[in-house]
Amino acid sequence: MTGHTRTRTRTRLDRVRASVGIAALAVQQIEDDLSADDVDPRELAAILRELQQDTDSPGGPDGLFPALAQLVTAAAHRAEQIEPHSDGDASCPLHEAAALLTDNAGQRLTWAARSLHPQGDPA
Repeated sequence: MTGHTRTRTRTRLDRVRASVGIAALAVQQIEDDLSADDVDPRELAAILRELQQDTDSPGGPDGLFPALAQLVTAAAHRAEQIEPHSDGDASCPLHEAAALLTDNAGQRLTWAARSLHPQGDPA
């Protein structure tokens, strides 16, 4: 690896670390809002829907879970291109993780939101 490549990789990793830090702060804010004593069932349902909502907007997925799934899918696509022997040892688990975020976790959020507020309209 050349010095220029190491610098570019370090810079990329630094950007990723900074972005993860920002995302962690945002998630902490959501957790603080969820922990508020005055959150009622309708508001909690609306918050859960925001975490999962995917409206197929042109700018990308809406909602935290679809965005995370898109991120993991991007990593899976890159792994497909660079993994040794194209055996799927890296990309398959990443694709599965993305599916778990949308299919399993996302569906459970939807069920919980419906249980709290069946109407489905955000607060």
